[in-house]
Amino acid sequence: QVQLVESGGGLVQAGGSLRLSCAASGRTFSSYTMAWFRQVPGKEREFVAGINWSGGVTVYADSVKGRFTISRDNAKNTVYLQMNSLKPEDTAVYYCAATINTIMAVTTFYNYWGQGTQVTVSS
Repeated sequence: QVQLVESGGGLVQAGGSLRLSCAASGRTFSSYTMAWFRQVPGKEREFVAGINWSGGVTVYADSVKGRFTISRDNAKNTVYLQMNSLKPEDTAVYYCAATINTIMAVTTFYNYWGQGTQVTVSS
């Protein structure tokens, strides 16, 4: 069982930066592939970035490639999402997710989810 708690969301102007954190409970954090998804009202939850258990493999959605960086610290049971050059279209609730599978861009493959953290980018 893994419990995930996101933090770091907030209001930022376009062009600014935020760093999201996701703290995980449990001693098996390093066994899990981790990912960030985001969702806006009325739309499906979409994949943002994923990272494998060691941090050696990362995958990004085209919409954030070059602006966002996912990383993890297995000693701290935490995964991060550094978001730079933020745009108004990045406004969403951001969710952290965990899976024992490989990195997948589909929500159904993820077993555990956090409660989400709101990111709002003003123009």
